[in-house]
Amino acid sequence: MDPIDEAILRELTADARIPYSDLGERVGLSPNAAANRVRRLVDTGTIRGFTILTGAATSLPAGLEVFVEVRLADGTTNEQFSAAIARGFPQVLDAVHVTGSYDYLLHAVVADPSALDHLVRGLKREAGASQTFTRLALRS
Repeated sequence: MDPIDEAILRELTADARIPYSDLGERVGLSPNAAANRVRRLVDTGTIRGFTILTGAATSLPAGLEVFVEVRLADGTTNEQFSAAIARGFPQVLDAVHVTGSYDYLLHAVVADPSALDHLVRGLKREAGASQTFTRLALRS
């Protein structure tokens, strides 16, 4: 690990959702070079995952609380999926890589059924999901 990798780790620790363009600018690399460095750090196990922390259940935003199981499309990597979730799905509170017939379990809050439909369609169109299975939380 060199000083640039260490700088990348510091920046990602402060903000794991930082765009590669901003990350690259802060550590003196192009956006593509920054993305390649992050991928290498993930591939070598230096970065074992990206985590978000949420507040207590009472601090959830208003709306429908949903759990979405996601099966990735052939050719979609975990890194691609995780990056897409971090980049474009703010309604997703947590994304957990799981065992079983699905690859991920997402915890999200959406405003209404239409917003849920938008989320599921977006997962398929933009994040590499091939199949989803959604459950609504009835109570916490």
